[in-house]
Amino acid sequence: MFSTLSLADHGPVIPVIVLQRVEHAVPLAEALVAGGVKVLEVTLRTPVALQAIEAIAKAVPQAVLGAGTLRTSRDARAARDAGCVFGVSPGYTPEIGAACRDAKLPLLPGVASASEVMAANADGITFLKFFPAVPAGGVAMLKALQGPFPDVSFCPTGGITAGNAPSFLALANVRVCGGSWLTPADAVEQGDWARITRLARESGGLRGASGASTA
Repeated sequence: MFSTLSLADHGPVIPVIVLQRVEHAVPLAEALVAGGVKVLEVTLRTPVALQAIEAIAKAVPQAVLGAGTLRTSRDARAARDAGCVFGVSPGYTPEIGAACRDAKLPLLPGVASASEVMAANADGITFLKFFPAVPAGGVAMLKALQGPFPDVSFCPTGGITAGNAPSFLALANVRVCGGSWLTPADAVEQGDWARITRLARESGGLRGASGASTA
């Protein structure tokens, strides 16, 4: 079965994608994959999100496709049926964990505190999204969590940019980070796929760009 731990094998950044038009889905996915970014998180924040996911799943099979903003069991089932191989939630509850297990959809759940980490750990999940990363304490908070949770790793998302991503990626407990800067709204709206491919390609060099580890 697919494991969310393998998401980090494909590069240091998972783009957080918000699509307003279905016709943008396939060319956007193709542009990201062309830039070396294969793991795609399409958020369920718009009415066309599931249609967009279905289109990508059919046309861009090399993409490792996930759905973000899972909040209910219905979201989990819909994401799986649309062609996703993993799901991402903004927070964690035992209910969303059970829903994803029932749907056989590996989950990367969001946490922002030690209590939430422990709740996810109790259900066997040790790779977590730290969200919203910057407002929730950023690098300092992740360093603090490393002590009591040495077996837990994170994907910080929320306020991550090309500028601050290296400082997060330098942490020993960060496997990959998520961000929306790879798919700027204006570039998507204008169909500037070359720009998105360039941003994707540049993201591949972010790990280690800050120099020595800050762990």
